[in-house]
Amino acid sequence: MKRYPMSPRASHVALACLLLAGCGSSEAPSTPDTAGRSAAPLGRYDLANHCYVLRPTGADAFVAKTASGYAATAEETDAERFYMKPTALGEYLFNDRDGKLLGSDGDALVALETASADANWIVDTARPGAFTAVLESSGDALAVDDQNVLVATATGATFDFVPASGCTPYPELSDDVIGSTYKGRGVNKPVVGFAEVHTHMAMGHEMSDGRDPVGPSAGGVLYGQMFNRFGVTHALENCEAYHGPQGSRDPEALILDMTPLTLHDTQGWPSFVDWPAAKSQLHQAMYYKWVERAWKAGLRILVSEGTNIEALCDVAKTYMATVRPLDALGYECRDMELGIAQVKYLYQLQDYVDAQEGGPGKGWFRIVQDPVEARQVINDGKLAVVPGLEFSNLFHCTTKSVAGVTGEISGCTREDIDREIEEVWNLGVRELFPYHDVNSALGGTGIFDGLALNLVGFVGTGSFWETYDCPDGGEGDSYFYNAGAYMTTALPGTGNDPLTQTVLSLTNGVLPVYPPDRRQCNARGMTELGQYVVQKLMEKKFIIDIDHAELSIKQNMIDMAKAQNPPYPLISAHGGHGGISNAQAREILELGGLIYPFKPNGKGHVEFMQKLKPLWDEARPGEPMAVGYGMDANGIADRAGPRGAGSEPVQYPFTLFEGQDWGPQFNGIAPVTFELQTVPESGKTWNVDEVGTAHYGLVADYVEEIRLEGGREALDALYNSAEAYLQMWEQTVNR
Repeated sequence: MKRYPMSPRASHVALACLLLAGCGSSEAPSTPDTAGRSAAPLGRYDLANHCYVLRPTGADAFVAKTASGYAATAEETDAERFYMKPTALGEYLFNDRDGKLLGSDGDALVALETASADANWIVDTARPGAFTAVLESSGDALAVDDQNVLVATATGATFDFVPASGCTPYPELSDDVIGSTYKGRGVNKPVVGFAEVHTHMAMGHEMSDGRDPVGPSAGGVLYGQMFNRFGVTHALENCEAYHGPQGSRDPEALILDMTPLTLHDTQGWPSFVDWPAAKSQLHQAMYYKWVERAWKAGLRILVSEGTNIEALCDVAKTYMATVRPLDALGYECRDMELGIAQVKYLYQLQDYVDAQEGGPGKGWFRIVQDPVEARQVINDGKLAVVPGLEFSNLFHCTTKSVAGVTGEISGCTREDIDREIEEVWNLGVRELFPYHDVNSALGGTGIFDGLALNLVGFVGTGSFWETYDCPDGGEGDSYFYNAGAYMTTALPGTGNDPLTQTVLSLTNGVLPVYPPDRRQCNARGMTELGQYVVQKLMEKKFIIDIDHAELSIKQNMIDMAKAQNPPYPLISAHGGHGGISNAQAREILELGGLIYPFKPNGKGHVEFMQKLKPLWDEARPGEPMAVGYGMDANGIADRAGPRGAGSEPVQYPFTLFEGQDWGPQFNGIAPVTFELQTVPESGKTWNVDEVGTAHYGLVADYVEEIRLEGGREALDALYNSAEAYLQMWEQTVNR
């Protein structure tokens, strides 16, 4: 494994971060404290990610490891070193120098191999500097018996944690960053940072920290978690239980790509042979440590939407029952329930990051509910997280029919909509897609896939799409993003995959016929319920994303926004997904809204910027251009691949915020150096020029790609994007 030593330049960066007022950091170190700390801990949160020796309060002897467990029999120099890894606020694993965990085998306290409730201790402060510890699994407290052996009893004892060095850190991914990220210059000053406006961080095979399982998103097909209380070894372990031996039952190959012989190495941590990968749609790409690396590069707004495609989830759930028959049929697939569960999981992550950083409110991951709070969080040098929802059956507004014969049955009423708007608002949701990939009671989806989503939509609604020829051919000079698609009228291959088997069983093989030579748009327009929902969302002051809506519905939403007093801004986080004309794009910008590109690499990002620039100059003359992005990570979609041959390569390590491409707005911000992301335990590395955006940690590398491709102009537009988002949000709420 090749490691990059700290260069004189990198050492200078580290020193600069201590000296410059513009360089801020979270309260706890981002790397494990194995060298020790001088100050004794006073409260239970102070223990987080530090190294200690343990002593019963009032005793002279320290805890040491024995052949069968642990005992308070040693001098301080011979005592066992415990690395205190938080699992939640005030809860810890005691990781010893052998990488074993102080815990119970049911009879005695021993050194355990694997984290579980039998090794998880709830630590409390008896008085400043003296602590109790209660084992989660039994409820018994840490104590010593009359032979000074560590035991767990009903009464327990208090212990002192004495700062030490020489610990073995609990396994975790590194962000491979040298230096601290920056703080703001005041809450009334423009934000310097970039905005991610479309992602799905909480998707995974379990939507909780693991203590009280909730179940998976997407029918259990997307493997991995954004975090688990027991760390990366649990969140990103082997996916064989879900995807089969060598990935032989991976639903991506069987359902999405329809390539059933495709295999993959299922091992996750620490080798990560085949996943995460830019072309892997069903493996976790947003583990929180990867997002932390992006934050240190200047990510300041992160919109994370709870998402789902209910009909596809139902197909996947049925399929997964063949892989995991004991639990798969019980998986939740309703859009609203899954979306809400994912938002609640975001709050668990906020608490978990707080635990890693030293206590409530101290973490860098902060969920915000309004732009005032967002500006304060960003000024503190932290990440403002905006929860959202993206799926077709918003507010349970399903539509059902039998091939259009029996009429439509709507799953929601206006009263349902009113009640559920309040529910998600009170949960903290602030951004919504009224439309998604399948028709709903609110109207039609914008077509961009001429086969698979039509089949999925049939499973969900009972009807195939009815279409019309897209205006102006659906593509060309009048379009910012192509509308519609060329439709396929036959099932692919042999029809042996679960999706087509379901469709065949429902239709007896009778499929619609579409014009083969013309792009088709969805003939289903905005319904009365759709108009009602959009109006209510504007009254409640949600951020509204118009992407995925049918082309005509996009215009309906724009016209409704223009009719508000003052006009209501809209956002296109997919770059116009489902079709958007140049005229519509210009109107969105004139409303104060934004259009950001969909999952680009650095080259694609700069190309999008150049495409948007003439419209921006027409709609907002004299206003600094802003171009963030929507990576759609975890969105059951590929991420951007490498820029390709001929592109100037990223040189590792690279340093952001220094050099001629970084303009005056970066003055006072200390440089931050990013090394090649590496897993020391295996030697696994991720080079963006080789793997593209394999996972979210490579967003920092994506920034360097943007610098190489577009220079100062592109960096200015990128780091203006968080401020532009906040101004749009302020225009939304200050009415």
